[in-house]
Parts: sequence; structure tokens; C-alpha cells
Amino acid sequence: MKNLKKLRKKIDQIDNNIIRLLTDRAEVSLEIGSLKAKSARPTFSPDREKQVYERLTAANKGPLSNDMIKAIYREVMSGSLALEKPLKIAYLGPEATFTHIAALKKFGSSVNYLRAGSITEVFTEVERGRADYGVVPIENSTEGAVNHTLDMFTESDLKIYSEVLLPIEHNLLAKGKISSIKRIYSNPQVLGQCRIWLETNLPKVDLIPVTSTTKAAQLAAKGVSSAAIASRLAADRYDLKIIAESIEDSPHNITRFLVIAKAEAGPTGGDKTSIMLSSKDRVGVLHDMLVPFKKNRVNLTKIESRPSKKKAWRYYFFIDMQGHIKEKRLERALKQVKKHCAYFKFLGSYPAA
Repeated sequence: MKNLKKLRKKIDQIDNNIIRLLTDRAEVSLEIGSLKAKSARPTFSPDREKQVYERLTAANKGPLSNDMIKAIYREVMSGSLALEKPLKIAYLGPEATFTHIAALKKFGSSVNYLRAGSITEVFTEVERGRADYGVVPIENSTEGAVNHTLDMFTESDLKIYSEVLLPIEHNLLAKGKISSIKRIYSNPQVLGQCRIWLETNLPKVDLIPVTSTTKAAQLAAKGVSSAAIASRLAADRYDLKIIAESIEDSPHNITRFLVIAKAEAGPTGGDKTSIMLSSKDRVGVLHDMLVPFKKNRVNLTKIESRPSKKKAWRYYFFIDMQGHIKEKRLERALKQVKKHCAYFKFLGSYPAA
């Protein structure tokens, strides 16, 4: 007991030092906020965020894991952002959806959150200045692109400012036992990501698509014969039991989310650039558009096509690549690509997650 008291006293002393240092850090954050306000610079800088995480994880000698260090400093930086300016983050709601979880992962719990009923509404809130940043899903590793988000970039002048990769774990939530379940609610994409488990374990149960996993949890909370496929956060929020966990078909189920903003992010040395274009109507034009990327050693990581909706059989191509727009090789490649385009739009350069 004497040893335990000694160790606890040591912990108390360390905690007092941490509080003192956090106070010092907060005071410096206030000064930074004042300077940013005078120069009209954005409060949140994803390039600076990445630098902080890289420096901290490089200095980490354990026993805390790098993920633990990041989780702690996410909240430290969230508090600093809130001191610099009361930030508002729009996200595809309602609460406890995976987009909400992704927003919390990026910005922490000290900023203000604004629930939006659609992806269009997230873009609108940021465009009109009612939110500083927006968080929207862009693609899932098993179900593919979120077309609504892609389509919004054809109409909006907002830029991609950052990205978040969120490992997706789907859980079967209910009030009662698995034997009493007659219907399961969830988002259509989520039902698709759990297809094999559902066919194997509950083949006769009705699968009912709803707008979100949160809506599914709300419906499941109304009776013992209903269940939802949703997150652990949804289980906590709506007082549901986790009947079966990790029921997704792929163990590598990851959703990529974008942070959208009016500002552009600075280079970090580990960046992505996204563009949107449509090609001129002639033989071999797609080949000609891709050649400059190879010549300038630019690695493309994604190509997605979407109908233009303005002319039949005309398509927009969304392309992600490694590098920042300020890098000479990438700048040179895009200049050459533009010559073959009927339409070209730069969507943003941002730190790769």
C-alpha cells in the first residue's frame, strides 16, 4: 500500500505538470489564433496537423502506441482549434453515423458539429459560411464510389482540404435476442457490405433499407423483433445490445471521407491531388491524356467516371494522384493534360491519410 501511495503521488505530480504545460500550449494557441485572424488564414491547417502527428510519433518511445498518442493529441488540438476560433463542422448526419465518427476522428470533440440531411446540404452549409468545414463520404473499399459526392464537385467551387480513412466495423444491434429478429434496418451500402453474413445467419429475415445507420438504430430501439446494422456509437446512443460484432464480409472494409473547404492545403511531402476533367471527342484522346502522367512520373491512384448529365454519352473523369499541385513535375503534367481536355477542374491538393 505504501508503494501504491507513492506511485499515485507521482502520477498526481505528473498530472499537475501536464496541466501546466497544456495551459502554456493553450495560451500560445490563442496568440496563433489572433495572428491567423489578422491575416485571414484558415484556423485548421491539415498540413500542420500532419507535421505534428509525424513529429510526435517519431518521438514516441512507448509504452503508449502511436495510435494512443494520436488519440490524445487529437483532443489536445481540438481544444486548441476551439480556442483559436469557435469552429463549426458540417457532416452527413444524423449523429452516430460513420460520417459523424469520421468527423470526430478528424476534429475531436471540442469543436461544434452541424448535422446535415444530405451531401448537398453539407456542401451548401460550407459554401454559405454557416460551417467552416464539411465532412462527406467519397468511397468504400468494397462498395466503391459515393456518386452523390462526385456529382457535387461538378457544381461546387469548394476544394478537398483533407481526407480521413475510417476502418468500418458493422455490428448487429437489437433490444432482444437474435432468435426474435424479424427485420433488419440499415443503409443500403451497409446491407451490401454484410451480404454473406446475413445470408448465412439470418436468411429469412427482412432487410429494410433506410437513409442511415442511425435511423436504423432508432427503429431497432422500438421493439424486440427489429434489429439494426450500425456502429458501436449507435449502440451506446440508443441503448441497444451488440448481438453480433464485425459482421462485414471483408475484414479490410475502409471508407474514405473528404474534408471540404473554401481554402487550399499546403504541401507536406506526402500529399494527394484530385482533378476532374472531360476529354475532347476524338480517337485516342484518353491515351493522350494519360501519357503526360507517365512522362512526368506522376502516380495515379484512382480513376472514376461519371455521366456528365448534360449530354448523352459524355463523361467526367475523377482522378487522384500522388503529389501536390505545387510540385513542378505534377504542375508540368497537368499543364500538358489540359491540352487534351474539353473541361478541366482542380479539386484540391491535401495530405494523404
